[in-house]
Amino acid sequence: MSGSPKYSSVGVGALYAQREAAERRRRAEERRARERRRAAERERLAREAERRRAAAARREAEVAARRAAERTAQEARVRAGQARADERALDEVRGLLAEARRSGERADLGSLEGELTGLRLRAARGEPLGGAVEELRGRIVDRGPAETGKRTEDRTATLAAFVRRLAATGQDGPALDADGHRACTDLLEQLREAGAPGREVRFEALLGTVEHALTRHTVTVTEALAAAERAARTARERAAADEAERVRNETAAAEREAAAEKAVETALAEAAERLGVVREAAEAVVAAAAELGDPGLAGEIGDALRAVTGALAGRSAAGARTAVADLERRLPDAEGRLDELELAYERRRDLVEALRDAMTGEGFAFEGGEDDGGSFRLHFSRPTGAMYETTVATGDDGAPVLVYHVDGEPDTTFRAEQGEAVCDTTEALLERVHLALGGDDGFVAGELTWDGKPPDRRAEPLPGGTVRWWTNP
Repeated sequence: MSGSPKYSSVGVGALYAQREAAERRRRAEERRARERRRAAERERLAREAERRRAAAARREAEVAARRAAERTAQEARVRAGQARADERALDEVRGLLAEARRSGERADLGSLEGELTGLRLRAARGEPLGGAVEELRGRIVDRGPAETGKRTEDRTATLAAFVRRLAATGQDGPALDADGHRACTDLLEQLREAGAPGREVRFEALLGTVEHALTRHTVTVTEALAAAERAARTARERAAADEAERVRNETAAAEREAAAEKAVETALAEAAERLGVVREAAEAVVAAAAELGDPGLAGEIGDALRAVTGALAGRSAAGARTAVADLERRLPDAEGRLDELELAYERRRDLVEALRDAMTGEGFAFEGGEDDGGSFRLHFSRPTGAMYETTVATGDDGAPVLVYHVDGEPDTTFRAEQGEAVCDTTEALLERVHLALGGDDGFVAGELTWDGKPPDRRAEPLPGGTVRWWTNP
């Protein structure tokens, strides 16, 4: 029998159980107090985060207001620039009217001057004038000298007036209406020839033709200039609008990107702060669970902790929030499980002390021991040379289990044919050890068993404190 492992489950005595229950209640209250402190710290962090978000929102509103003011100022500058351009154009129109009045080309300029005054009033009110100035300029240029076709007494002056009207188109005339400019030039040359003495009839006949050609040419050039100006202005306005839209879009995109980046930074910072509340406790659970031989608990909390740090390193705000919430949820239960592991460890450690005292009290010599991931192995020897290796482990139900490996013990068996009761020294010795484990104030060992033990074996005390073992026939 000494060669096969022997097993005995171990319970705790009533007084030991009471002390352990009190310790379990104390640890539970400590866990609740820790969780209350963590909850209070998380609430404080949440309030600080809300204050930071409110301050950031105020800053963003201030920035938006400042940008709106800058846009308003820029628009005002654009309008002021356009107003100055309109004013210069109005001054040019006024100069044309003054020149026309001084030259005496027309006497009925009052309506045109009235329109000029109206445009000036509109400009003073800040209204955009658009193409009204160019339209008025064209009408002034288009109006020829008064009664040119009827005045023949001063043919030289009439010719000079026609020449000035053609010259007024400048370089734009040949460029914008080449055929009309050529026709006017040819007609003016004919009119000059008809100005010779004796050709009054020819001169009078040409006046209407020249007037018509000059008017047509002037209107064509003026309209072309106005159209070009309108097209250029439209292009400038469109380009300015496109540029403004591009700037607005780029600014808005940059603001959105900055806001999104800021939101990520804020969320990551908040997750990191929440991790700081539980990280030390989580790492302690991982280390203690691994040391106490529960790799499942160590792996569960270790994985949850790495999920948070990985999300933070990967700058995943949503992942970090989810992972830290999962770690916060798991930690209280993990700490409760760890407390049970530590209580079981302390129970095994106390059992080791009680077992060592009991075995040395029975004459064993303690040869040393080791802690193997929460299980203890103890080595004893007897004066006979027998060696006992005792393992204090934990059974599937969480209760301590004693496992003995005996080497060198001269056990004997019961010989029924001689009618003798022979003492099994190993079993009797271990039973005495078990009785010395403390009872109500310590540990209560169960039946010692081994593979192949007869189911009907029982023990009776013998004189001298020995034990006689019997089997039923």
